[in-house]
Amino acid sequence: MAVATTFKIMPESPSADITEIERAVKEKLDVKDSRIEPLAFGMKVLKVLVVTEDTGTQDAENIIKSIEGVGEVEVESQTLL
Repeated sequence: MAVATTFKIMPESPSADITEIERAVKEKLDVKDSRIEPLAFGMKVLKVLVVTEDTGTQDAENIIKSIEGVGEVEVESQTLL
């Protein structure tokens, strides 16, 4: 069974290249949708919809956290497919 998870990815600083983070996430995970949204004070967040096997989100979170420029990763929503 597969799981669709939306992750909210916050860069470590306002100067981090959010489009480069987005590219790196797409290279490493099965991203079905992504969008960059304003947060506050010029900072932007990346939201990605990732499809994984039903083994939990920890592996995907660790992959995202290992990407240069990523500050925090939060699970926003999750649903079975």
